[in-house]
Amino acid sequence: MSFIYSTTAGELDMADDGGRFGGETTYSTITYAVEEAVATITLARPHARNGFTLTMADELGAALAAADRDDAVRVVVLTAQGEYFCVGMDFAEPSIGDHDAPDWDEPATRVVRPMTNSNKPVIVAFPGPAVGVGISMTLAADFRLASENARFGFVFARRGLFPEGGSTWFLPQLVGLAKAKEWMLTGRVFSAQEAHAAGLITSVHSPDDLLPAAYALARELAVAIAPNSAAVIRRALVAMAAHGSPEAAFALDKKTIPHASTSPDLAEGISSFLEKRPPRFTGVAATDLPDLTAWLDR
Repeated sequence: MSFIYSTTAGELDMADDGGRFGGETTYSTITYAVEEAVATITLARPHARNGFTLTMADELGAALAAADRDDAVRVVVLTAQGEYFCVGMDFAEPSIGDHDAPDWDEPATRVVRPMTNSNKPVIVAFPGPAVGVGISMTLAADFRLASENARFGFVFARRGLFPEGGSTWFLPQLVGLAKAKEWMLTGRVFSAQEAHAAGLITSVHSPDDLLPAAYALARELAVAIAPNSAAVIRRALVAMAAHGSPEAAFALDKKTIPHASTSPDLAEGISSFLEKRPPRFTGVAATDLPDLTAWLDR
């Protein structure tokens, strides 16, 4: 695969990373690459079954922020090297950091918050097992594709730990309260097929077909979907889930529909449909939309 640009230990500008990375950074636990409007973030600690560390938390957060800032990126794919996606926290490494610091965020939140607030769709491809933070840090993604070899487990209670990364909110949204309680209270490990049946996983594939399926979906999103529409849809769906009635959605619609009605993307979407050709959307969420946080705040 030939990348437009890539970083195995790559230097990227991290000016908007919340101060965790100053100036340029070098990734040591992940790789980052961009090709054809798709940013690929890969967990790169196969020797440790991609065990999660503080460094990995910060680097994943920085890479997600970098993809969101890059107007050339329309979709993010998150995957892993080796036979495992992530077996949870690597207890041989520092796992908490200075939690008394005033700007401290717990490690999984450092990944989940930028994933939640990203304007770009996120696809996760699990080549193998993902347990603990290995699964909880992916719940804010839009699609989760799994190999038949994947296994999942919210094993926190079996380790004397608590769920993190906002997973006590995300998991019931995805699979319902009863299933979330079952998985989290028992801490048992379950198959990709069970995860798919419950709605946690979008689709299950043979190991050889997993990445081709993930990139086929990524290319479809990159080509056929207006970036501004994707940004509003993915963030609005999460924001509206917190409200007990549709009134918040009605209020949001009063802002989004007038904006869309004058958008060049709307004209292009209609023209491409009538002319039976692929659309050529030119909108850029970072510059063509107002601050979505303000739009989503009632």
